[in-house]
Amino acid sequence: MSNPGEADATPIDHVQQLADYLAAGCKPAASFKIGTEHESFGFRLTDHASPPYQPHGIRQLLETIEADEHLSPIMDHGLPIGLNGGGLSLSLEPGGQFELSGGLLAHLHDTKAELDAHIARVRRVAPGIGLGFAPLGFHPMARREDLNWMPKSRYAIMRRYMPQVGTRGHDMMLRTCTVQVNLDFSSEADMVRKMRVAMALQPLATALFANSPFYEGKPNGLMSNRAQVWTDTDNQRAGIPAMVFEPGFGFERYVAWLLDVPMYFVARDGELIDVAGQSFRDFMAGKLPSLPGERATLGDFADHMTTVFPDVRLKRYLETRGADSGTPAMMLAQSAFWTGIFYDPAALSAAESLVADLTYADILQLRTAVPVTALGTPFRGGTLRDLARDAVAVSAAGLKARARLDAKGEDESQYLAPLHDIAAGAPNQAEHWLARYHGAWQGDVSRIFAEAAF
Repeated sequence: MSNPGEADATPIDHVQQLADYLAAGCKPAASFKIGTEHESFGFRLTDHASPPYQPHGIRQLLETIEADEHLSPIMDHGLPIGLNGGGLSLSLEPGGQFELSGGLLAHLHDTKAELDAHIARVRRVAPGIGLGFAPLGFHPMARREDLNWMPKSRYAIMRRYMPQVGTRGHDMMLRTCTVQVNLDFSSEADMVRKMRVAMALQPLATALFANSPFYEGKPNGLMSNRAQVWTDTDNQRAGIPAMVFEPGFGFERYVAWLLDVPMYFVARDGELIDVAGQSFRDFMAGKLPSLPGERATLGDFADHMTTVFPDVRLKRYLETRGADSGTPAMMLAQSAFWTGIFYDPAALSAAESLVADLTYADILQLRTAVPVTALGTPFRGGTLRDLARDAVAVSAAGLKARARLDAKGEDESQYLAPLHDIAAGAPNQAEHWLARYHGAWQGDVSRIFAEAAF
């Protein structure tokens, strides 16, 4: 999750400012970049328990990396909660999940190099602290009470508020990991096309990348428990909002939706003020009960944008958010899948054709089904695997058309290899782990840590 407190103190005088703020993200296609974010669960090598913040835990990990790589600490009440530097940031999720928010990169070969460097970082530092890190969609063993809350102010606010609006909010915070790719748009019309395609294909992405078939040490009957958790976390700020598919959708309509989502906090003077459940519209009017007379700024709006969690989130770029965290090859495939569709005009048009007949109700029905049945979900007289084959082929064509070559002369479509295999009938990650559980592991889920770890 993002760190609050953008410095833009420009007062908000009218709603159009907020649409203009989003529109400022438009850039020419030649300047498009790729940003990848991914999370992994920490565990103690001795007993697979979740590490504490301190001692001998996450704080030591951050401080060791800080000294090793000369990064700048992100502090919260005197405690390090992340690191910045070199165009990337390292941060903590509520239960100590370790997140890389990567730099803005020109092509997927750089994305691979960045991922490789992060894995090398974890391997270099974590074992000396007695830790390992495994990228999985939902913690395979831990109960909620087994996990340690990180000392980050926004998480304390969310922890209090989440049970008021859903039953799985604490699970989302403590027991899930995701991978997302952040991509650009050239205009409002381009944003709308990409947002609609990405939202329509999020159930497919959930199915392709499903990687959370265990709950507290046993199979849970699901392919993606992470996706299931999001169905009852806070539906007012999550999911697939209907307005994306309504006539007239654009920056202004998204802002209107944002302003109707209750707030979490306001950042002032290095502190986060708990305003959970209160209205940003009231804040703009100087009528926020917790801060009477205080007017919202563009920095406040930027913070508020980070507290909504739709399956595709609009900032000054688009974040696709529907996938479980997974193996390095699958993390890279997630970035490749969306880059191929978004960054080639013919591929974007072909992807639009793939989902043109889907109604909003169809998309919601798929979103409900795929946590359980993944690519086996019934679809158009076949299964969702049929759509997977077509969508992966579209992405591959888009990446080939981009013609971004590595030192060996190979284009970016190479990174889709695991998706081609899954679409052709190979097991997805969840199915792979279930086969291990029922076979070589003989019912011992703890063995996943050694096999899934970086």
